[in-house]
Amino acid sequence: MRIVIKLGGHLFTSELDPERISSYTEVLRKLISEGHQVVVVAGGGEVSRKYISAARKLGATEVMCDELGIDVARMNAQLLIIRLGKEAYPEPPSSNKELRLALASGKIVILGGLHPGQSTNAVAAAAAEEIRADLLINATNVDGVYSADPKSDSRAKLFSRITPSELIDLLISKSFGAGGYELFDMVAIKIVERSKIPTVIIDGKKPENIIRVIHGEKLGTRLIYD
Repeated sequence: MRIVIKLGGHLFTSELDPERISSYTEVLRKLISEGHQVVVVAGGGEVSRKYISAARKLGATEVMCDELGIDVARMNAQLLIIRLGKEAYPEPPSSNKELRLALASGKIVILGGLHPGQSTNAVAAAAAEEIRADLLINATNVDGVYSADPKSDSRAKLFSRITPSELIDLLISKSFGAGGYELFDMVAIKIVERSKIPTVIIDGKKPENIIRVIHGEKLGTRLIYD
């Protein structure tokens, strides 16, 4: 399979736990051993949000804040690359053109952010479109898409399946500045919708969930298309 995995910022806490990062790279190694083509997009996480918050207070524009987030996500990508060694393409691509060149290497390609105004979710969606992915996995810190915030609303319902338009309706009331994207943003949704990319949002706190969903288990929330 051709697979794109978005590793959300929950992995990259301020402690940057080497054992936790290694647990994800072991999953990537297993997928390669099974013959899959794998592209990974690393989120910026807590460290990114701290930089963005400080920058805003210092008078930065949203573009400047985005650029800080991109830099942090690329450093997170580098940590995965370091652990994977020769199995990974040695640098996170910084453009779609560089992504195409990296894909030709046959190695695991790991990206961070690319452009201001574009979330790492949108980067993952665009990468999935580029490689004609059989599956896009958004490994985040919740176990799928809910009707409301499950942390504050006990009546929140987990959707096993959802359409892009239904997901947009859930997100429409939110305003997204730099570092504020949750699950998927509008750009990411429109990209997967136009190419009908098989997409699943899962709880990525357990790395083995990535393998489970690739092997066909029904986890999280799947996007469905008309």
